Amino acid sequence: MVRAHRQGNGSVGDTGRPDAPVFAPGPDGLAHLELILSGAYPLAGFMTREEAESVARGGRLPDGRPWPVPVTLEVPEELVGQERLTLTDLEGAPLAELAVREHWESSGEDTGSRHHLAGDVALLRPPTYGVLRELRPTPAEVRAQRELEPSSDRSLLAVVTDRPLHHRALHQIRAEAEALGRGGERAEVLVILDTGLHDEGLAAAVLAAELLLPPRSSFAVITLPRSEARSASPLGGAWTERDAALAGHVAAAYGATHLLVEAGGRGPETERVMALKPPLTVLDPEPWKYDEGEALWKPFSHVDPREARPELTDAEVEAELAHGRELPSWFTPARVGAELARLRPARTERGLTLLFTGLSGSGKSTIARGVCDGIRRSGRTVTLLDGDLVRRMLSKGLTFSREDRELNIRRIGYVASEITRHGGVAVCAPIAPYAAGRAEFRAMVEEFGDFFLVHVATPLEECEARDRKGLYAKARAGEIPEFTGISDPYEEPTDADLVVDTVGTDPAESVAVVMAALREGGWLPSDQHVSEDRA
Repeated sequence: MVRAHRQGNGSVGDTGRPDAPVFAPGPDGLAHLELILSGAYPLAGFMTREEAESVARGGRLPDGRPWPVPVTLEVPEELVGQERLTLTDLEGAPLAELAVREHWESSGEDTGSRHHLAGDVALLRPPTYGVLRELRPTPAEVRAQRELEPSSDRSLLAVVTDRPLHHRALHQIRAEAEALGRGGERAEVLVILDTGLHDEGLAAAVLAAELLLPPRSSFAVITLPRSEARSASPLGGAWTERDAALAGHVAAAYGATHLLVEAGGRGPETERVMALKPPLTVLDPEPWKYDEGEALWKPFSHVDPREARPELTDAEVEAELAHGRELPSWFTPARVGAELARLRPARTERGLTLLFTGLSGSGKSTIARGVCDGIRRSGRTVTLLDGDLVRRMLSKGLTFSREDRELNIRRIGYVASEITRHGGVAVCAPIAPYAAGRAEFRAMVEEFGDFFLVHVATPLEECEARDRKGLYAKARAGEIPEFTGISDPYEEPTDADLVVDTVGTDPAESVAVVMAALREGGWLPSDQHVSEDRA
């Protein structure tokens, strides 16, 4: 069930209220549901087609109220026609009852037809699932706590983030809190930490900056639905204007008067966020740079351009962590850097899956075996999941239909993800002909560690010329139906981390190319370190 949710698909359960079918929404549906039930959304439930299309088209509900993102519930086809539905968490505990008002469908080139149910939801029991539950107060609880304080009429600056707060962000927050303050006191700060329901992500690194925030700062953890842009980086992806506007609506529910979205650098364009009309003031602070001459962070206009140094990019931070190097003190506080090093250990200590994909006869199995030997010599634990071996054991009984081939890849992906989760290296060499199957494989692995895709791009004519098993000849004769490259397509990867062509080369050369890429990426120790260890 968990893996289905990770892919964005809900799953039907068999517990809950006896008079209604039970359904556990996927990640976005569950995130929307909790925000509805907590009062963070000013909505009674999930949107109808008219409401969702109106919001997607113009950022407004049909009645004219501004709202930035569609709030929809995707369900499997077997639930269509139900009048009531019990919505549960991933463990099957009932959360709410949905009174179905409408069933509607959406479609896309990549997604096909999707079924949605719309209607109001009624709370059955407060959520108890998920990480950092003790830091998930409802908006009403936060507002009530502020009303008990003498300064409850002061500005409340909400800082919404899904990424660590480095020195630049901390300086900006302190400066904005001071500008919004009065009577010599800074404004209150509420850091709204957006993290997964079941994965803490970078939460510990964000919380590590608590002592460096202004006085009268507090935290609230939420889970916002994830746009594709925000899911792209392990260190917090780019926010769109609609992401930021939704954060503004949620922050306003907590009582915030001002919003600062910490998205790295300047974040989304403020004017476009404001065009979606979140019910508070969205701040657009001046960029800050590090003044190398004075060893201070300052607004860019106060820094000599010759001395200005921008903060590290996400890619640079990831590279430093991947190679086990300490993040520089000018860039991030020591406490934050230490947490990031713990959360993102050096790649030599992370689990890793290598997926070799290519046509039958491309040489991927030979290369994979050589790479396994090299990884083993480097001192890392490695497991080979080769296509033929897996077919005889893990996937015995499966046919070569598209459905069974994708099930084969899914099974290999599951085993590889478990190896990765426990810090090992999995080397997989199936044909993996379909892009969707490879994407699902990648997602399964990257929940727990790193993924490296090698496309062994040997041309079909070369593979067919080798044909030591006689498979291509049988396929040409019609004896093997649905054979990749002949009667069934091979969808070439567009996202390969490395492309290898074996034509006219010795397999050892291809193995050396892969090993060099792994050492350069930091997953294996350098040749020098290996030599020193052996000495």
